[in-house]
Amino acid sequence: MAKARGGLAQKVQPDAQLGKITGTSPLTRSEITKKVWDYVKKNNLQDSKNRRMINADDTLRPIFNGQNQVSMFEMTKLVNQHVKKT
Repeated sequence: MAKARGGLAQKVQPDAQLGKITGTSPLTRSEITKKVWDYVKKNNLQDSKNRRMINADDTLRPIFNGQNQVSMFEMTKLVNQHVKKT
């Protein structure tokens, strides 16, 4: 079986801050995105008026560079700053 490479299929290592949400084991980018979304939904952090905006709690704020709210598109970019290639 061919090994998946690059992009969303590549395993990356979450840093300690992101690990509070995703766990500290290496995951693919798509698994990390899913876990962050699960966290957002479980904690009701999607803005009720504008569903494209994510409200930060104390766990997400450091990942969002201290911002209280980011768009779902910006969220992915910010989360990617908290992973390194394995």
